[in-house]
Amino acid sequence: MLVPLWVWLATIGGLLVLLAIDLVIVDRKPHEVTVGEAGRWVAFYVACAVAFGAGLWAFAGGTAAGEFFAGYITEYSLSIDNLFVFLIIMSAFAVPKVHQHKVLLVGIVLALVMRGIFIAVGAVAIAKFSAVFFLFGAFLIYTAVKLSREGLGEDEEYEENALTRFARRILPVTDRYHGGASVVRVDGKRFFTPMFIVMIAIGTADLLFAVDSIPAIFGLTKEPFLVFTANAFALMGLRQLYFLLGGLLRRLVYLPIGLAVILGFIGVKLILEALHENSLPFINGGEPVPVPEIGIAVSLAVIVVVLAITTVASLIKSKRDAAAAPAVPAATGTPAGGVPAAGADADEPVQDPVRHKG
Repeated sequence: MLVPLWVWLATIGGLLVLLAIDLVIVDRKPHEVTVGEAGRWVAFYVACAVAFGAGLWAFAGGTAAGEFFAGYITEYSLSIDNLFVFLIIMSAFAVPKVHQHKVLLVGIVLALVMRGIFIAVGAVAIAKFSAVFFLFGAFLIYTAVKLSREGLGEDEEYEENALTRFARRILPVTDRYHGGASVVRVDGKRFFTPMFIVMIAIGTADLLFAVDSIPAIFGLTKEPFLVFTANAFALMGLRQLYFLLGGLLRRLVYLPIGLAVILGFIGVKLILEALHENSLPFINGGEPVPVPEIGIAVSLAVIVVVLAITTVASLIKSKRDAAAAPAVPAATGTPAGGVPAAGADADEPVQDPVRHKG
């Protein structure tokens, strides 16, 4: 699939326009995003992805469209993992709800940039070394086993990573949020706010997600254009999906198993493709191995069926558990990260105590 430069530029330009529209409409005034507003935006982004896939079908054929939709659905489902971690980070740093959408926007932009870099590197590696599919496949199978054993970790407490701890140590950070600002002046001196630290935490989490997701989508298509666009459309709607799902995320109890099955399936598919194109001298004398190939139609069907089964099973189990469990009063506590809980005065730009570096 040869993609002209102007198509790349037009696609990136269109994605930037979508981001700009989102930024102007949603971020024109800090506010708490409602479920209805989030639902409309999620529907809008899904419609954009479907329209893009239909365009691929019309101009590039059914195979390209099938690979895009398989990649898009896979990336969208793997993004649920992002949402669990985002929930933990937002809670740990007590980010005011009216500013959570800004943090998510920064996280999505960082994710797009980092995944673009990973996609470029992955495409070059695949073009030069077909055996890299063995590594990708083995990594995905390992990730699948790990995910099935550990789950998504939604009940874990957030622990700051090395980069976040380093930033706290060397930078002067205020103890309070100052609206949506990342940098403020206190007594004539420049200080960073907890918002800046949150963005570092989100950005480093995005980096880890990219390492997991890029090999998965390369198992469905080798075309960098389809890999990038599937990632982009999946990420674009992630911010609104966060507000739409909310507490529903914790009800998807079987999702880790479903994602593990999908990643394991794609890992096996990658290894079969690597064997089919084998050139390693210690495997079959460097000759291709006659193994069956898994078509994109089968891949798409497996992904959709697995997600449907795990989602329905999760909701049924959660409903039964909720009906059987007694009501538990909400617990209160001090959030992690050294940031006071968001309240009426969480955004007031007052002369507050400052956590100095050191």
